[in-house]
Amino acid sequence: LWSFLMSDPIIRICDLEKKFQSKNSEVYALKGINLEINQGDIYGIIGRSGAGKSTLVRCINMLERPTGGQVLFEGRDLCRLSDKELREARRSMGMIFQQFNLLAGRTVAQNIAMSLQYSGLPRSQIREKVKRLLEYVELSDKANAWPSQLSGGQKQRVAIARALANDP
Repeated sequence: LWSFLMSDPIIRICDLEKKFQSKNSEVYALKGINLEINQGDIYGIIGRSGAGKSTLVRCINMLERPTGGQVLFEGRDLCRLSDKELREARRSMGMIFQQFNLLAGRTVAQNIAMSLQYSGLPRSQIREKVKRLLEYVELSDKANAWPSQLSGGQKQRVAIARALANDP
């Protein structure tokens, strides 16, 4: 696996397309997208409203199925994975959407811990990991705050910590 990581991209997108059928026509949200993402790369997808940014991210992690092309993750075609295999592959990816949802009824720390609670980690390890992530995103003093008490930038940092919680 190590030699694979050193030579091939973690994510390879080949001729990706997403086509929507309207009443009278076809509309391409994505067409001919090719991209390689290597180990440790961090990408931001920018563009005008309606340009297909969210569609691209949803197609990369198969929340939305592309109508053409391939998304290869660690050499495996995500379009061909079983639901279980796809869930496992998604745990290895870290993605933050422009519109992310923090649960209003959970504190900042509880929002970050949410995905870890399903991983089987003991509570003591979850608390320690959440503490480290809060330090990393510089929100240690907000652990017990509610999302409604945060600025937009602080909410974004909580989303980043939550995306990093499973060590993508």
